[in-house]
Amino acid sequence: MNRIPPVVKYTVLRLLAFAVPLALLLVFTQLQGWVSAVIAAIIGLCVSYIFLRTPRDTVAKELYERRHGEKTVPHDDEDSEDAVLDGAAPAASGPDGGRDEERQGEQHTER
Repeated sequence: MNRIPPVVKYTVLRLLAFAVPLALLLVFTQLQGWVSAVIAAIIGLCVSYIFLRTPRDTVAKELYERRHGEKTVPHDDEDSEDAVLDGAAPAASGPDGGRDEERQGEQHTER
């Protein structure tokens, strides 16, 4: 059986928390449409904040886990820093192919 994703469930509940008060305000009051929409939005916000805590927390946890997964992304600059600290020659990079590093070495030997 297919399980409804928490994001979809939370979105539908939030829409219902807005649509039901809006429909009630439009049908049973003489307020203008935009006033009813603003009041329904405030009611929906309050209802969602008070009663939809569990679905909101579930969605937040899933988003956090998806964003901050167990994957580590290797960085090239970390490799070059490690090479410098280990005493190995860093890889030639950049448009000059590492010639700046050679010039710096020549400057130090001339002095």
